[in-house]
Amino acid sequence: MIRKAAKKDLSRIIEITKSCAAFMISQNIFQWNEHYPNIETFENDVKNDNLYVLELNKKIIGCIVISSFMDDFYSKVKWTTPNDKNLYLHRLAIDPDYQKKGYAKQLMNFSFDYASKNNIVSIRLDTFSGNPYNNIFYAKLGFKKLGKIYFRNQSEKPFYCFEKIM
Repeated sequence: MIRKAAKKDLSRIIEITKSCAAFMISQNIFQWNEHYPNIETFENDVKNDNLYVLELNKKIIGCIVISSFMDDFYSKVKWTTPNDKNLYLHRLAIDPDYQKKGYAKQLMNFSFDYASKNNIVSIRLDTFSGNPYNNIFYAKLGFKKLGKIYFRNQSEKPFYCFEKIM
């Protein structure tokens, strides 16, 4: 079941994202670290009503942020659609114990359904250039790589920006 996250879910979400960060680092993927994602970011996501969780047998195993807000760091990207009626996906995470079982795709399909129901023109996101799994995953879902941005607190390597026209 996918539902909106509540404040009471935040400790489990942080547990998942810390596990994801540790797992990625063990694979030499330096996408997340002690700076990001953090509790303050997820508190804002809950406050803004943008955070969703995936539950399996009443246990949260993943999350995703679905937002209509375009962060400033996306302003220099040459998107293929106008900057209105777009969704931005952030912080997709699946507990490492549940990865490679289709749960990330389930959250992505949820975002596609959300976009369809809300007359969204495109979905946009970014992912770490040094994460080959994510880059392949998003390409297989029909996203096109358009540009790159940098988050120096996370890495010297770029993050690729992707867009999927609905």
